[in-house]
Amino acid sequence: MILQVTDLKKSFSGPEGTFSILNGVSMTLDSGETLALTGESGSGKSTLLHLVGGLDQPSSGKVLIDGEDIVQLDDAGRASVRRDKVGVVFQQFNLIPSLTVGANIAFQARLAGRNDPDWNADLTQRMGLSEQVAKYPEQLSGGQQQRVAIARTLAARPKLVLADEPTGNLDEATADTVMALMLDLVAETQSALLMVTHSERLAAQTSRRLHLRAGRLA
Repeated sequence: MILQVTDLKKSFSGPEGTFSILNGVSMTLDSGETLALTGESGSGKSTLLHLVGGLDQPSSGKVLIDGEDIVQLDDAGRASVRRDKVGVVFQQFNLIPSLTVGANIAFQARLAGRNDPDWNADLTQRMGLSEQVAKYPEQLSGGQQQRVAIARTLAARPKLVLADEPTGNLDEATADTVMALMLDLVAETQSALLMVTHSERLAAQTSRRLHLRAGRLA
């Protein structure tokens, strides 16, 4: 089991009182499994993803990644888990503008100490980026930038891939192509994928799906 979330809660305090985002979410995810998390805007999907990735702290509950509860870790400890075991694909790409496509793809793998030029080249070819490796992000289309972001995540061979609307900025045809590539590569590396999406079409392609409504899984 790569991911175990137990009774996860998140709330915020404001002038009008306490507002709950997540109300006791529990779920698991195994190696090689792909899970789509759907739900309306404001249901807590991105919040859950950020908590699982250690990008935010819950009000209570546990998040075990490869058996380690990241809720109990300090900022440096959570950063270490993200570096070594977790890959995140953001909707906004978050590529480094001063680095070429090739350097962006290798960036996270280098941080994790797992940079493999042959694997990077394979990812680059399969993502249709072979002719783009010397270019910079600003020279690419949105679809190309998203493929770079996915390749960068998978280059480090993470145990857990978190994807927040990974095709949200793409047209339908490009989204389907990128999704198929991501699922193939996740299966090949035996990673686990937790993907937030509004798309019923894309969610249907994963091995499991859960729906979040009012901070609870339905």
